[in-house]
Amino acid sequence: MAEQQIVTAFRGPVRIASGPLTEVAAKAKAVLDTDETAQILIFDDASAHTVEVDFRGTEAEMRRRLERSQGAAAVSPGSGVRRGPGRPKLGVVAREVTLLPRHWDWLGKQPGGASVALRKLVEAARRGKGGDVRQAQDVAYRFMVAMAGDEAGFEEASRALFARDEARFDREIAAWPPDVRAHAQRLAGPVFRESGESDGPRQ
Repeated sequence: MAEQQIVTAFRGPVRIASGPLTEVAAKAKAVLDTDETAQILIFDDASAHTVEVDFRGTEAEMRRRLERSQGAAAVSPGSGVRRGPGRPKLGVVAREVTLLPRHWDWLGKQPGGASVALRKLVEAARRGKGGDVRQAQDVAYRFMVAMAGDEAGFEEASRALFARDEARFDREIAAWPPDVRAHAQRLAGPVFRESGESDGPRQ
């Protein structure tokens, strides 16, 4: 079964719900069914990219469309993916990788071969704290631009986010709508959990 996409929906600055996409979309649709002019934005919690949902028809029809699209994404995780080598039952997908000859030579000499070496390199990069912090900064900033770009303190809050200055970040967003502020703080949490190792200022 495909892993459910976790999202958060807002009506203007007010949070509607957070959770699996199908459940959150149902709650957002209920809002739209009572007020078709409502401005709804749904954000992927992992990336802060907005998620497009086709709200037409009944809730059951909408759910079926979402389930079909999520099932298709699980089978074809990206464009250009070809069926073929790999172990699909284990979630292993074959894709084309273009490297220089010296890179292939090095990979071929690693224990387990090129595929194992590449997977280990990717996992090591994913576990790297610097990469995690940078990703969290990008995600939080993307949400802030979409929902608070016109709010007072946005520029200073952005600087504090990338400087990993939690106290200043919290001060600058204190007057933002409560739900927007809370979600921005949640997304920015990983940035500040490692702040003890940061060169950024702490006040």
